[in-house]
Amino acid sequence: MPRSIQEILDHGDELARRFEDYEPTSDDERPVEEYLLERATIARARGERQVVDAVVAARSKGVSWQRIGDILGTSAQAAQQRYGIVVEST
Repeated sequence: MPRSIQEILDHGDELARRFEDYEPTSDDERPVEEYLLERATIARARGERQVVDAVVAARSKGVSWQRIGDILGTSAQAAQQRYGIVVEST
């Protein structure tokens, strides 16, 4: 839905006002350890996504499951069991 420049500016002003008027409550706070755990979980998920993408690319170029398993530090069978379904679906 197209919006005019003025509508976009008005929306920006509204967001800025809401940000400036915001008063945090004790419910908004959380321990640093929870934040760090969340960040680590996100990093792990991104890393796993990179591994999946790399395995798909490697298989598309004919890299063997044995070589992929070696690189991942596992057996060819374990690598194929873990990533084979993803490779087959692409």
